[in-house]
Amino acid sequence: MRNIIEITNLTKDFGNSRGIFDLSFSLKQGEIVGFLGSNGAGKTTTIRHLMGFLKPRRGSAKILGLDCFADASSVQEKIGYLPGEIAFMDNMTGQEFIRFMADMKKIKDMDYARELMDVFQIDTRVKIKKMSKGMKQKVGLIIAFMQDAPILILDEPTTGLDPLMQNEFVELIKKEKEKGKTILMSSHMFEEIENTCERIIMIKDGRMVADEDINNIRSEMSKHYEITFSNVKDAMEFQKQYPGERKENTVYLLSKENINHLLSELCKYQIKDLNVRYQTLEEVFMKYYGGDKK
Repeated sequence: MRNIIEITNLTKDFGNSRGIFDLSFSLKQGEIVGFLGSNGAGKTTTIRHLMGFLKPRRGSAKILGLDCFADASSVQEKIGYLPGEIAFMDNMTGQEFIRFMADMKKIKDMDYARELMDVFQIDTRVKIKKMSKGMKQKVGLIIAFMQDAPILILDEPTTGLDPLMQNEFVELIKKEKEKGKTILMSSHMFEEIENTCERIIMIKDGRMVADEDINNIRSEMSKHYEITFSNVKDAMEFQKQYPGERKENTVYLLSKENINHLLSELCKYQIKDLNVRYQTLEEVFMKYYGGDKK
């Protein structure tokens, strides 16, 4: 299967260690890839190269074999794009702005746009200047998806959306995947990435730190155990064998160990309570970014 998006040694140095440096990754047709990184890591700079808004200092960004900068107009016809910061015309209503963007994109059939308005439950008769951040984000999403383009590039797509609308967005992404769309999505919403993406690319300070299949990440996730013993003595005894944090008679343990082996050890003690959960993707992400891993 051919690469739809291909970034090779992409470099844009803004000075003071700001920018992106020797980035290389690709997306095949039908892949949904989560693009993760803290604010200032270089996600938006990378996306702006893919949209042809920036010329690389070195390296290349290609979509469907076309150079994203040299062939920007041809490339943009194939992309549904949601920028991190959307430039609106505040005196227009949502409906007028969507229609204006449809005319620019030469979209004649507005059926899908109307369907998206229903999905996101938005009254587009409201003037944009009177809209909340969440309403403006819905307008941006409608514009990104209404073209029904084969490629979607979405920069922080659920910013400002309430949990119900975040769930609607996840369901929409799943439907787009069924159509065979190729999607690159930057996000801080780890649950959203877990629910939609097959692969995760992480960047830090403009450099790639991980390119992982999400199933591989899941298989590497440890479990959090919260084990409450009937007395402090048992908790202390168990802690000698399994070093973890202890608060009185409760031991907090992060372990990849086979659960059956752990349970056989716990059978030697009187247990009052046991809670188990997997690490979240956010906790795994902290492995790459430093900070508290507990």
